[in-house]
Amino acid sequence: MLLYRPFENRLNNALSKHQLYRAQWSIMYYLNNDASVTLVELSHYLGVEKPTVTRTIAKLEEMGFLEPVPTKDKREKRMQLTDTGRKVYQEVRAAIDEFEQEILRGISEEEQLEGIRLMSEIRKNLMQGEL
Repeated sequence: MLLYRPFENRLNNALSKHQLYRAQWSIMYYLNNDASVTLVELSHYLGVEKPTVTRTIAKLEEMGFLEPVPTKDKREKRMQLTDTGRKVYQEVRAAIDEFEQEILRGISEEEQLEGIRLMSEIRKNLMQGEL
């Protein structure tokens, strides 16, 4: 909690310059790495209910950052970044890269890798608890 709140506040401040919130950024990040995804896939990735993803997707569509991908199965809604969404993603990514460099100042690459490993183990343990 002592780390989470300041991190979240600073991240949201950086995102707000682009009229984005963290949940919206998480979806754009995921879509940038996977060309198109379903709402169910996004729901699993984010660990939230599908209605929450649906509302966030609708807002990103309204902003012109996402668009639906035509599919054969009408029950499945796939989304992808628009050209505008990709442009905004690149701008935000640059700002977040600067933010990450700032908060990791004074921490060696070896220490960062160990931190990533530890967080991965913690996440794995948390996920096992959900079974």
